[in-house]
Amino acid sequence: MNQTNTLPLSLCPVIMCGGSGTRLWPLSRAQFPKQFLPLVNDTSMLQDTMARLPAKHQAPVFICNEDHRFLVAEQVKQVNCKQATILLEPQGRNTAPAVALAAIDALCENEDALLLVLAADHVIKDTEKFHQAVDTATIAAQQGKLVTFGIVPTHAETGYGYIKKGAEKEGGTYQVADFVEKPNVETAQRYLNSGDYLWNSGMFLFKASRYLEELEKFRPDILQACQAAMVEVEKDLDFTRPNTEAFLQCADESIDYAVMEKTEDAVVVPLDAGWSDVGSYSALWEVCQQNEQHNVIKGDVIAHDTTNSYIHSQHKLITTLGVDNLVIIDTPDAVLIANKDTVQNVKDIVNELKAQQRPEATLHREVYRPWGKYDSVDSGERFQVKRITVNPGAKLSVQMHHHRAEHWIIVSGTAKVTLDDDTILLSENQSTYIPIGVVHALENPGKLPLEMIEVQSGSYLGEDDIVRFEDRYGRTK
Repeated sequence: MNQTNTLPLSLCPVIMCGGSGTRLWPLSRAQFPKQFLPLVNDTSMLQDTMARLPAKHQAPVFICNEDHRFLVAEQVKQVNCKQATILLEPQGRNTAPAVALAAIDALCENEDALLLVLAADHVIKDTEKFHQAVDTATIAAQQGKLVTFGIVPTHAETGYGYIKKGAEKEGGTYQVADFVEKPNVETAQRYLNSGDYLWNSGMFLFKASRYLEELEKFRPDILQACQAAMVEVEKDLDFTRPNTEAFLQCADESIDYAVMEKTEDAVVVPLDAGWSDVGSYSALWEVCQQNEQHNVIKGDVIAHDTTNSYIHSQHKLITTLGVDNLVIIDTPDAVLIANKDTVQNVKDIVNELKAQQRPEATLHREVYRPWGKYDSVDSGERFQVKRITVNPGAKLSVQMHHHRAEHWIIVSGTAKVTLDDDTILLSENQSTYIPIGVVHALENPGKLPLEMIEVQSGSYLGEDDIVRFEDRYGRTK
């Protein structure tokens, strides 16, 4: 990591971890979206965002929802980020309220806090240029400016909003002349040719206090709702929970609409650092390493007479012959084959899956939980088979089921099993049976992962057939 020397210790990274990444289905799904996936290298996009932070900064603030809280906590822990705040939005209300929560939280620790607002799912290839841009933005922010980062465009892109540069300011910033919506092809080409327009990245740097001042000026209702929500926060494990009732009074508004388009102190720093928001498979193909045939190959793939394609196998061998410009994605429960020029429409497939209430729209076959994970191996009308992994020291909730019985077979490790008032230890090749209605719990008391097979049988096998009596992770459903 390249270190910068001019940044103050008051720099507080705020990493927005929301979004469902539907255009990258079936790799990205609502319960495990793209920011948590290792799409470009061996670490997740969230972890890449953390790795490129400037060396001098305060403990970061992560903003996410309830469904993703354990994913964020686990991925933060994996990169040894021990001091961090994870703010849980009671419900998504766009970026203006989310950043207001972070600003209020940051000012409790440091009245001079500078917020560096980043998305968890962006690619920035040139970290040194990114740090230089942050240096430039920091100087302007310390002078009371609200800085946004504008991406120097490489082509006439219709998928992004644009920022029109105004007068150049001292220190390498420009006054923001205008924010413009996503253009058509002709308009985008005109923007590119003029040299006056930048892509709107959705990244910002400003004093927490200045942001709240401008929010109070232009959207006092949003500020008041966020202040009320942060008065009665609850601390829960690694998480900070603003008051739900107060936050739900908040309007759904982006930073651009609420503040940046109205303030007289908005400036933009041009950024030319290999940025991408990886909003489609064509964008992912562009940022990944390609072979001599301009293919991106992930997993078990044999490609003959194949060019300009993105091929990703998670589950089985993929072979191709005589094809060009394709996206082929194999996961354990779904396959996508698409022309690379049409992948912006993958969201239409996701919408159809949702309309049919199919689980593939939101869940992978392998599902992560705070205690480990499970893989749905097989299922039928009255049975389901799962392979369950319980992390060392972890424990599932004390629970019971109204409609299903369960058989547990230990494959490796040690299981501590509670059945009503009895507790037993099971090891490899041993098993137990949990009848319908029996209160039970599963714990891994060992130092190695517990692997087991669960066979469910009954009239209803949905995940919502769980009555929790006790849960160390604070879950109620």
